[in-house]
Amino acid sequence: MRRFFLKYPLCLACVAALFAAILPAAAEERTGNLFWAPPTVTVGGEKIDVLLNLIFWLTAAVFFLTQAVYIYFLIRYRRRPGHKAHYSHGNNTMEIWWTLIPTAIFLLLAVWSNRVWFELKTPPPPGEALIVDIVSYQYGWDFRYAGADGILGAADVKRISLENKFGLDESDEAGKDDFTATELVIPVGKKVNIYLRSRDVIHSFYVPQFRLYQDAVPGRTIKWVWFQTTRTGEFELACSQLCGSGHYNMKARIRIVPQADYDKWYAAKVLHKAATVLSRHSDRDEVIPLNQRAELIVTKDQSDAIGPTAKNFPPPSRFFADL
Repeated sequence: MRRFFLKYPLCLACVAALFAAILPAAAEERTGNLFWAPPTVTVGGEKIDVLLNLIFWLTAAVFFLTQAVYIYFLIRYRRRPGHKAHYSHGNNTMEIWWTLIPTAIFLLLAVWSNRVWFELKTPPPPGEALIVDIVSYQYGWDFRYAGADGILGAADVKRISLENKFGLDESDEAGKDDFTATELVIPVGKKVNIYLRSRDVIHSFYVPQFRLYQDAVPGRTIKWVWFQTTRTGEFELACSQLCGSGHYNMKARIRIVPQADYDKWYAAKVLHKAATVLSRHSDRDEVIPLNQRAELIVTKDQSDAIGPTAKNFPPPSRFFADL
């Protein structure tokens, strides 16, 4: 070995460089999984990690096994004085087994990964998930939530314009109380179904902690993206599709909060939207009956409504006593 490295000093230099690169990395604290990805915070992300880890360890086991057999044969059947080479035609039984076993493994991984993919691309049934309309543009994100009625107003990419950034249908009464936000706020443990669109060029919805990546394509509304978080925290939504000179700064904050905190945030947004609508009517000198004003703020007491209902608010008279 010593004579080999003296004869080939470049090999010695390569081995030294390899160890110099590996040792500092081995000393660093690992905060993610095998692939140095950040810890996942979604149910779908956990399923993806399980599959990736299985593939990694399976590949590692096969690699070390084949290398061990390779080294054994190099030593066992090396050229030696007095030993004559022996020709072997092969072993049909072994060839059948080492064909069947990899085939079975590949079929298992194919069926498993296809099932996980199907689950991740099949959104929850209506009523089970919080729906958030997300529109990307150069260089930012807009988020739209259903208002007090719990119904997200209809929208179409064909209606998107500078004045109508979500492409809303102005004739749809369900969208009158929808409100917008500059951050994505979601309750922990709640299924979230996002409607993803773009106003100009191709962008991408990318959150490494969610194990989620999906392009937003102009002219299309993508409705199959969904996730369910497992813990609270603050994360960053970043566009990972080169979309122009300001691409580096196309980010938005994601806040995963407890249900009680989300209800407070939601209620504040609903009240602000209602106040805005009332202010617009007031500027046009329109008279709104008291009961209709209340409907702008609260829903009827529906047990299946998403967000606060009338029980979460004081009586309407307290809101409009000074109007």
